[in-house]
Amino acid sequence: MNDLLLVGLRSAAVYLFLIVAIRVFGKKELSQLSVIDLVFILLISNSVQNAMVGNNSSLEGGLIAATGLFLVNFVLKNLFFKSKKLSEFFQGDPVMLVYQGKVIKEHLAKTGISEDELMEAVREHGVEKVKDVDLAILEVDGNISVLSEKFQRRTTRRRKAHKGITKEQ
Repeated sequence: MNDLLLVGLRSAAVYLFLIVAIRVFGKKELSQLSVIDLVFILLISNSVQNAMVGNNSSLEGGLIAATGLFLVNFVLKNLFFKSKKLSEFFQGDPVMLVYQGKVIKEHLAKTGISEDELMEAVREHGVEKVKDVDLAILEVDGNISVLSEKFQRRTTRRRKAHKGITKEQ
């Protein structure tokens, strides 16, 4: 088999392996990496480099590896868009963390989110106390969405003011 084709296939295999491994070992907040997460990702990328390119350390080999990764990423994104079941399998489902001011501790434990991390997300959304949260959800992208009546009113006012609309109009 052509050496460069083998590099592309190896890169695709490593990409798929890493997606499955991250899914199996759990993700919490990929969008907000801690120092530990960043170091982990850097070490993982270094450890799988040789598995992707083998002995081929040429410019062409690196470009083929990168192209393979881009292609697999492009195909997966399109498949996820077209198939809800496939998307849920690889990315998971959103998880409710707070409902009507009450923390769902089982869901925190399942997702590996501490109460301190939850409170940090709540405060980032401008809400002081969990009891004021109507709904907090860990989204599939790793972000925590927080909805509260108080916050929604404040956001709505901002949007109207931004569009140049005042209450008098």
